[in-house]
Amino acid sequence: MELKIAHTNGVCILTLNRPEVFNSFNKVMAIALQDALDDCASNDEVRAIVITGEGKAFCAGQDLAEATDPNGPELQSIVRDHYNPIIERIRAIEKPVIAAVNGVAAGAGANIALACDLTIAKHSASFIQAFSKIGLIPDSGGTFFLPRIIGMQKALGLMMTGDKVTAEQADAMNLIYKAVSDESFEEEVTKLAETLAKMPTRGLGLTKKAVNQSFSNDLSAQLAVEEELQTEAGQTEDFSEGVNAFLEKRKPEFKGR
Repeated sequence: MELKIAHTNGVCILTLNRPEVFNSFNKVMAIALQDALDDCASNDEVRAIVITGEGKAFCAGQDLAEATDPNGPELQSIVRDHYNPIIERIRAIEKPVIAAVNGVAAGAGANIALACDLTIAKHSASFIQAFSKIGLIPDSGGTFFLPRIIGMQKALGLMMTGDKVTAEQADAMNLIYKAVSDESFEEEVTKLAETLAKMPTRGLGLTKKAVNQSFSNDLSAQLAVEEELQTEAGQTEDFSEGVNAFLEKRKPEFKGR
């Protein structure tokens, strides 16, 4: 079973499960992750998603044994059919997606983590844009997200050199949401995911939708997006609950509707 799926307290935990090859992707695992993300998107009981890895690694990227197998998928198909749909699903799901980076995240593994809404990593984890080491370019959204997160110079530096970035360095350069101690990692991930799962899911999803559109909009267009999505958010049950709870001086109980 290349992907483990668990549900708890409104959170779906998707665990990449090929630890013997540092959770590197093959076709089966890529399709399984796509299908699981589709299920999360359509399941109203799921209000936050965590992607993590089994064992010592988060994900070492593509399984090169598959990529070099004469009977395996061609490189173009791997990018187009395996990775691109994963990135598109992560960004399109109107629910929070957390990357819980428990170890090395290299190549496509690093860029899948960076495509998530929030990335939290163990201090012992690391991120590597490993593509240049084998003559390839960053894929899985790497050339899109990385320069937008840390700027062109830093992004190109990491892409061209393939230098390893520790979790603490990644935190310091605002590459990720936060780095935490190995000892507190699982507790921190659980706390973050369950907190988000109890929040107004529709509002969080619309926030994500607005941020996605901001990458290609000018200010006037983005203001129009905010007007449209704010109007939509104002029609949710959670907005009514939030206002009533504020006026009644009590803690809101959001339902994600």
